[in-house]
Amino acid sequence: MKKMRSLWSWLTGCALTLLVFMPSVAMAAKKAAANVVIVADTRRLDGIMLWWAQMYNDSHLYFTILTIIIIPITGCIFGVLADIVMSHIGIDLKHRELAEH
Repeated sequence: MKKMRSLWSWLTGCALTLLVFMPSVAMAAKKAAANVVIVADTRRLDGIMLWWAQMYNDSHLYFTILTIIIIPITGCIFGVLADIVMSHIGIDLKHRELAEH
């Protein structure tokens, strides 16, 4: 028990040390990071990929909002498709008996 307590103390100390020194590491890169411009390269894109990259370059806010909307919708669509495929191949997850009794 004593070893476990000392290990826990050591891990907590390491986590607190990281929390203390992380801002100073981020501040050290402040001067060089101010000159970085993040854009998507649209030279070889077309169609929806070009539209998506241009949205990213024009407005990070609209890009973020659309991404937040699209990801759950895509997950629901894939979930429904997976359920349809599994029911067609004979896997019935709706009427299964749980093993944890």
